[in-house]
Amino acid sequence: MSIHKFPQDFKWGVATASYQIEGAYNEDGRGMSIWDTFAHTPGKVKNGDNGNVACDSYHRVEEDVQLLKELGVKVYRFSVSWPRVLPSGRGEVNRAGLDYYHRLVDALLANGIEPFCTLYHWDLPQALQDEGGWGSRGSIDAFAQYAELMFNEFKGKIKHWITFNEPWCMAFLSNYLGVHAPGNKDLQLAIDVSHHLLVAHGKAVKRFRELGIPGEIGIAPNTAWAVPYRNTEEDIEACLRINGWSGDWYLDPIYFGEYPKFMLEWYEKLGYQPPVVAGDMDIIRQPIDFIGINYYTSSMNRYNPGEEGGMLSSEAVSLGVAKTDIGWEIYAEGLYQLLRYTADKYGNPNLYITENGACYNDGLEQDGRIHDQRRIDYLAMHLIQASRAIEDGINLKGYMEWSLMDNFEWAEGYGMRFGLVHVDYDTLVRTKKDSYYWYKGVISRNWFER
Repeated sequence: MSIHKFPQDFKWGVATASYQIEGAYNEDGRGMSIWDTFAHTPGKVKNGDNGNVACDSYHRVEEDVQLLKELGVKVYRFSVSWPRVLPSGRGEVNRAGLDYYHRLVDALLANGIEPFCTLYHWDLPQALQDEGGWGSRGSIDAFAQYAELMFNEFKGKIKHWITFNEPWCMAFLSNYLGVHAPGNKDLQLAIDVSHHLLVAHGKAVKRFRELGIPGEIGIAPNTAWAVPYRNTEEDIEACLRINGWSGDWYLDPIYFGEYPKFMLEWYEKLGYQPPVVAGDMDIIRQPIDFIGINYYTSSMNRYNPGEEGGMLSSEAVSLGVAKTDIGWEIYAEGLYQLLRYTADKYGNPNLYITENGACYNDGLEQDGRIHDQRRIDYLAMHLIQASRAIEDGINLKGYMEWSLMDNFEWAEGYGMRFGLVHVDYDTLVRTKKDSYYWYKGVISRNWFER
């Protein structure tokens, strides 16, 4: 057994996202989002599930903040529903929507919890999608205007901002693979979207600085981590493409002002390139204060130019290790390797683990408890790697477990549970799992033994 300690100022937290927990999809002036449209389309989400009610957090602010307070977290990462505050994506402001977030933020601050706000966690206003969505440059300025609204409205209250959560999902999972809203299958469109997101990010960061908003701002990519199956140049490059697809493609332009050459060359070989116009890269290259790291799983990959290798000619090979209930292989050391790679490449910036957690669908036992020991084991092995990273000189400043509570898991509907708190989707009753109490102990002590 070893003791794993964390710095006294380490920011322990949990994370959620608006569409996954809020519900109240058509109340108090909220506009429709692309996820409302997608989830209401037959066949897009398992079991026909949608976020109409979700966890009903819109009506349960006080109850959910009390869960956070009892857990002892220092920060709570949540996202804002863009169509709740700007129903058309731009223009007229919905005061009721802003008031909801003020109630949430005020409740957090009153209980000693720092708000960690994500401006965009996938719920684009449908009105903007009707104009071309992120495939159109019009959404860039709309996002910058939305960001400015939020900066001014919550100046002094919110001091930690994330522009975009998991831009790879927004670009490629949603517009090339078609798994998420809006469900397109067009590689050039996905590349266009990825570039427009980065320009929008840069404009928002630039405006944040110009307005003199106190606090920090960054971005949270879902940086994949692939390990070569063989020590061959082909397998190593196949892994570089997997990692570059979700990480370097977004971070290199921010830190270096250019896309990674190996990814540009790969796309150009396929006949595609990003729609860069004069001045874009200067806008994107705005200094940020931190990188958010979302990490759940890794893969072992080898070169395969055939269909199994996909667009990147990179094929995942089963490691033969344990998986979570959503089918993701568990490789905790990949978290350390990813943190080390990111620190080395980008000058050891401040890092936050903005998402890390496990899907285990354990239910209520006869004693009224949820005994999710597998989740505890998963969290412990990943926190060991986080502690290792800190001891190795990596500037890891905080950890936000995904998620506070079971919720709408996108295209998986309500069939996959990631929460520390169990939600009965019929009654909406919240029940703390064993992992909730374990994590509470880690936070209160600032160390754990394993």
